[in-house]
Amino acid sequence: MNLHYLTDSIARGWRQLASRRIYMVMLIVVPVLFGFFFLDLLEVGLPLKVPVAVVDMDDSPLSRQVTRNLGSTELVDVRCKVESFHEAQKKVRSGEIFGFFYLPEQFQKKALGGDEPTVTYYSNLTYYVPGSLAFKGFKTVAVTTTGALVQTTLVSTGIDSNTTKSLLQPVAIQQQAPGNPWMNYSIYLSPSFMAAFLALIILGVTVYSICSEIKYGTSPQWLRTAGGSMFIALTGKLVPQTFIEICMGMAYLGMMFGIESFPCNNHFSHLVLAMVLMVIACQAFAVAVCCVVPNLRLALIVVSLTGILSFSIAGFSFPVQNMYGSIGILSYILPVRYFFLIYIDQALNGIPLYFSRFYFVALLLFPLVAMPGMGRLKKRCLNPIYVP
Repeated sequence: MNLHYLTDSIARGWRQLASRRIYMVMLIVVPVLFGFFFLDLLEVGLPLKVPVAVVDMDDSPLSRQVTRNLGSTELVDVRCKVESFHEAQKKVRSGEIFGFFYLPEQFQKKALGGDEPTVTYYSNLTYYVPGSLAFKGFKTVAVTTTGALVQTTLVSTGIDSNTTKSLLQPVAIQQQAPGNPWMNYSIYLSPSFMAAFLALIILGVTVYSICSEIKYGTSPQWLRTAGGSMFIALTGKLVPQTFIEICMGMAYLGMMFGIESFPCNNHFSHLVLAMVLMVIACQAFAVAVCCVVPNLRLALIVVSLTGILSFSIAGFSFPVQNMYGSIGILSYILPVRYFFLIYIDQALNGIPLYFSRFYFVALLLFPLVAMPGMGRLKKRCLNPIYVP
């Protein structure tokens, strides 16, 4: 590698970044704003008091007690009591509430008479987090209400109250949350979504900086500066971007583990290394897309779609093991997934680095995948015919 050509290419890369404000905005301003926005959004850790409603068709002392029990839980906030099922449905559709608890007519009479009344609850899972919290709150109250009714029935037959407790719950359950005992959603979601957003920015900026050379016909000059070497040309263009993107990645880690005091149960340098490798892997992924589709519009569509899908198919919000095979397999071509797995292993579980070695190796393989297509990209750069 000729050092002179490399330094000239890097200098050209810095000039290109400095000459257009879009690069500084996308590489610095937007990631910083998103980082503070997302950490502030999940500052409380766990969203509480999801607005819900109660449809009490019985209006008996027992149904009112169930309503009070529901309102006393920390997960839901009983905003109102509505008169009918259809009215509650309208409020859910309008977004005023995220679910409702339905108590049927003759609820108390059937409950005390042993006729097993049906308690129904509805939650709007279109909004996954509030819908899930509403579902959890409803289910907790339904189960405890059922247990209380059964206990009352058993005691009325002459069984001792301590005996009924052992019959209703023969095994005491203790719930533990290793790595996140506070049940803080931000500790789980913020690193994954912030890394996915950074990856989306990297993919878009990398593709734009490469394919814009072809679009505006400056790619032959770009290659001449690199002495005709596609590898040197890409290295010179991406080194300045890599430096800024790694700095932003370190800023994200500083926000999470410094300002927000997220738990880190292993050496912090492991996460730093994972962030550096993720940045390089995302750039390599974008280069591979440019090699296959050396067209600015089409390449941006591909990386934008891939980056957006990272939020859903990389395993942040839904387990990959439970996805359809044809969808779940796509998660393994996304660099951000491996950073997510390293974060879980190293920061939350605190297991030895040896057990995360495959994820680090996977990130290192991305640059190798991009290399075979450089010849195709070079041909297009030498003949910059832009197809809109």
